[in-house]
Amino acid sequence: MDIFAAIADPTRRNMLAMLAGGERTAGDFVSAFPNMSQPSVSQHLKVLRKAKLVEVRAQAQRRVYALRPQALQEVDRWIAQYRRFWPQAFEALRRQLDHSV
Repeated sequence: MDIFAAIADPTRRNMLAMLAGGERTAGDFVSAFPNMSQPSVSQHLKVLRKAKLVEVRAQAQRRVYALRPQALQEVDRWIAQYRRFWPQAFEALRRQLDHSV
């Protein structure tokens, strides 16, 4: 599974954000997304597992998910090539805001 396809979905990005705060159970995700069915939540978690963005372990009857931050290095490397444009964009925004006031 392509990591960029996995993070393209806003629900999966929200799941990753939840995991940035620490491990979560599958039930935590089901509770966090009340408008989604449990099978839909499971499918999103499966995509994240296949992309190697998360790892899962069994804890009694529960499944506990954890973020694999090293997997995000691929995304960081891709974004790095565009970071050089950010200072210019921020400076242009600052000039625009200064001019608008």
